[in-house]
Amino acid sequence: MLLQEERVLVVEYGLRMLNGGLVKGSGGNISLCNKDKTLLAITPTGIPYDSMEPSDIVILDLDGNQVDGDKAPSSEVAFHLGLVNLRPDIISVVHTHSLYATTVACLGWELPAVHYLIGHAGSSVPLTPYATFGSKELSENILATIGIGNATLLANHGLVAVGETLNEAFSAAEMVEYVSQIYLQARAVGEPVILSQQAMDEVLDKFQTYGQQKSGE
Repeated sequence: MLLQEERVLVVEYGLRMLNGGLVKGSGGNISLCNKDKTLLAITPTGIPYDSMEPSDIVILDLDGNQVDGDKAPSSEVAFHLGLVNLRPDIISVVHTHSLYATTVACLGWELPAVHYLIGHAGSSVPLTPYATFGSKELSENILATIGIGNATLLANHGLVAVGETLNEAFSAAEMVEYVSQIYLQARAVGEPVILSQQAMDEVLDKFQTYGQQKSGE
């Protein structure tokens, strides 16, 4: 099978997405691109994550032609291909319907920097205008909205997160969900204090080296 390693990772993270409460049933989708081979591994449509196997993962070229796998790809394949072709740093796309992020999106709000952990997605998370799932319009809206960040809320729909690795995209989705919960709870009892752009610039700079040790340590 083509992209065996990528298939295994997509299945693994699909199950993590389900068990982490970021989706229900077979909702949402995940892709992982191998840009050296110009191929994309993406979840199939309509197959539950807890029964998905690496052989179920669909392999496409970056023009959208199916080159391996006998299942139909996710209905949201257009924006997955669009995103990996949009920016050289986008290797993985994670689309969730997580509760709090989706609630913010259904209110028609962007997600501001109410907590510094939003830095996993950027200094804020913009809102992509609504369009029918799987449509060309939705894909175009996402590509026009995401900018240089790692996530965008989808109005009345959910969340899309991207990253240079699948783990980075997944972490962005998790952190946006966490910050969305904080934001909604804070607004329920008062007016949240939002971090300044300067404060977030400092956070984003520190994130570049967070968790890494100097050579020899």
